Amino acid sequence: MSDRPGPMSDSPAEPVEIAPEPFTLTEPSEAKPESKEPRSRTKTIVLASLLAASLAGAGIIGYAGWRIASQKDATLTAPQQIGALKLDTSDNGKSTADYLQTALSAEVDLDNAVGAVYSAGDGKDVLFFGGTTLFWTPESDLDTAFDLVSDDQGAVTDLHGVPAGPLGGTMKCGTTKSDGTDMPVCGWADHGSLALAMFPGRTQPDSAKLLQEIRSAAQTRS
Repeated sequence: MSDRPGPMSDSPAEPVEIAPEPFTLTEPSEAKPESKEPRSRTKTIVLASLLAASLAGAGIIGYAGWRIASQKDATLTAPQQIGALKLDTSDNGKSTADYLQTALSAEVDLDNAVGAVYSAGDGKDVLFFGGTTLFWTPESDLDTAFDLVSDDQGAVTDLHGVPAGPLGGTMKCGTTKSDGTDMPVCGWADHGSLALAMFPGRTQPDSAKLLQEIRSAAQTRS
């Protein structure tokens, strides 16, 4: 028996189909992740805005806290003399002062109250009354005090802000009626004190200036 291989077939070999489309022999590299730059930038902007808002809020709170702390421990007195004004120590002056501070204490919750009538020797007396405590909303409490004057003398009109001076806080002036004539009424409030004064026979600008003088003499802070 012969070990030789038989003759090869003359028919052509059928082709082996691998893929209909061209292909590479290397493995595909991993897909590159989508760029996150826009999202990261947006996050940065949002975080920066929140940080700025937080810092601004902290600054406002810090300033408010400092202002309360610097104003809350106030003392109010009625000096014997303030410039040309002299304290009226007569029975009529004392009873008027007691009435004013009692009326204010009934309307505004105060730790200490003071009242006084000052005379300038020209018939233009000044009625001064006020008190001390911790005021969280000084301007609102001052408006409440003006309502007290409205109930007693008639509505306070033309109420407007005026410069409060170096002691800060809020100061306002308006006009009420006394015996049919206009009478200026001015007052101040901060986080430690509140006071009103009535100025018969004076103008509003003069009254506002005089109240600053009275405040500088009557109010102290520890």
